[in-house]
Amino acid sequence: MTSAARDSARILDIPISVEPPHRVLESVRTRIHAQLRGGHIAITNTESMYHALRRPDHRDYIQKAQHSLCDGVGVIIAGWFWRARLKRYNGPIFVLDCVEHGVSEGWRHFFYGGKPGVAEEMRKRLSERFPGLQCVGTYSPPFRELTANEDRDVVDMINESKPDFVWVGLGLLKQEEWIAQHLDRIDAPWMVGVGAAFDYHSGAVRWAPALLRSIGLEWLFRLIIQPRLRARRYWWSLVFVLEASVKGLLHGFMRNAAAAPSEVA
Repeated sequence: MTSAARDSARILDIPISVEPPHRVLESVRTRIHAQLRGGHIAITNTESMYHALRRPDHRDYIQKAQHSLCDGVGVIIAGWFWRARLKRYNGPIFVLDCVEHGVSEGWRHFFYGGKPGVAEEMRKRLSERFPGLQCVGTYSPPFRELTANEDRDVVDMINESKPDFVWVGLGLLKQEEWIAQHLDRIDAPWMVGVGAAFDYHSGAVRWAPALLRSIGLEWLFRLIIQPRLRARRYWWSLVFVLEASVKGLLHGFMRNAAAAPSEVA
């Protein structure tokens, strides 16, 4: 059984955690206290699931995660057709929860990613909101592939800071690929790809108002303020929801047919 298969529903063989947030945070705390290394959490939305069906490496990343958190109303809708009752626990909220709980726990955070200055501004704003936050480092990499020497220097820099969390904000697929390539090289209990959180918590991009987030319309707000960026991504999301819905209905029909008693002539 893969890591994310525990306490998870499955939609087209992609695991989505059904644990409530407090259980996820308990798991986070346990791993940090035990000083276990190499754990990662997938923030899984419908765009991510679309790619997981088409890229085995990305599907493997989600399946091997200790938790695969439900990021978005589209995942909830797809879950309905697979008899899964899911609740959202997205990346920006997860970051806030870990930072808030981490103040009293002494958790150490490293922010890797974002455009120049974004990670540092995120650190500054979160420190003002949560006095006592232990941010042990920030780094915004250049928009190109790092050389082997540069990558080695980054790994050394992060390891020397002894973080409990490495938050990675490189955008979907790129951040997950980076985490997968560095799981056995970075000495941290947790690595999490949360690209949008860097933009929202730094103020680089406006976060949807709390009311819209609470009723599942954060996606619409994103589309309005970033139409060119979001249009293609939401098309992928729509394709996945339709695909998952149809296959979920067929799966349910076949299961019911197999369970129905055969007629006696």
